Amino acid sequence: MPLNPDISRFIREHLDDDPDQLLWKKNDYPDDRVVLTVQQIQARENIKEKLPSWYACRDIFYPSKLSTEQCSSEITALYKVQLAVGNTLCDLTGGLGVDTYFFSRQVSNVTYVERNDSYCEAARSNFLALGATNIEVIHADANTVTNQVIADTYYIDPARRTTDNKRVFALTDYAPNVLEIKEALLQQGQRLIIKISPMADLSAILQLLPETTEVHVVSVRNECKELLFILDKTPANQTVNIHTVNFATDSEQLFSFPLEEEKNTQPRYTNHVGTYLYEPNCSILKSGAFKLVANRYGLEKLHPHSHLYTSDHLVEDFPGRSFHVKEVLDFSSKLLKQISHAIPKANITTRNFKLSVNELRSRSKIKDGGTTYLFATTLNDGRAVIVRTEK
Repeated sequence: MPLNPDISRFIREHLDDDPDQLLWKKNDYPDDRVVLTVQQIQARENIKEKLPSWYACRDIFYPSKLSTEQCSSEITALYKVQLAVGNTLCDLTGGLGVDTYFFSRQVSNVTYVERNDSYCEAARSNFLALGATNIEVIHADANTVTNQVIADTYYIDPARRTTDNKRVFALTDYAPNVLEIKEALLQQGQRLIIKISPMADLSAILQLLPETTEVHVVSVRNECKELLFILDKTPANQTVNIHTVNFATDSEQLFSFPLEEEKNTQPRYTNHVGTYLYEPNCSILKSGAFKLVANRYGLEKLHPHSHLYTSDHLVEDFPGRSFHVKEVLDFSSKLLKQISHAIPKANITTRNFKLSVNELRSRSKIKDGGTTYLFATTLNDGRAVIVRTEK
């Protein structure tokens, strides 16, 4: 640990203590070991589910609570490992070092670059504790080492907050500014992997990064966590391949497609809801594969702007949620006043509908929960309907 041995030992011995009880003993020690230990207990709690292999190692030191909130999860870090090429990799925005560590399990020689000195100190100790001996730690700003560290693959997870912790959204406001250094990195290496905010617009980012050959949309339990743009030394006019993945509780849902194929696809639309209703996972919705997913799985789309799909035969491997349709109700004010008598509790989703979930719930008096799933949406003929389903 990046602390003196006595404090390090104290932290290890008290990691299982109740932090509130431990704080009562703060004045029993002349240094800040109790406060540091409480910080470590809280940090470990943050990563317990997120990074189980790190949680299992009691010798890891977390330089800040923020570092545990912003770091990659183990499942997304393991996914990124397959995207590296060559024998050398440089993580230009090391942070807590989670991505660096997992890359080191796949790539022979890895370089960790971080501008925060305390993070570097923690990383050196943590990599040693994890047995990762093939990582070099460099305390520097990414912009200053761009031409100094040569690697086959470069990885950047730029900061999306200012020094006073305000969130930024424009790619040009990220630190480092990838638009300023991408050309130099691609001249030196074979591949550049850039992690972008999951809130970003794919088409807008592709305009700024014409060297992109792949985009990976990564979700965990149907929550979009990462957008990964892969830049290679290839012509800018080549087809961009989109790869979506959702790590569900008991499955891994994959869906890949060339961007041009989605643009050229014409799905079948319908005015009728069949026996089954399908809702794509959030990675597919984020990728914009609204039409292609219908054709790939032989489904009909309810409306050009209603991203729900239907069939009379169950598609068991659909990458999203599948529901058995019980009835389709024409929407009206009269229905809203009466529906809670028959359906007092339900999970509600709206897609291309005149009311929000909160408005629909407020006006209908339907409570949240239960085994019934209601989808308020619009069919291809313009009819507003509420579809009652069960998983």
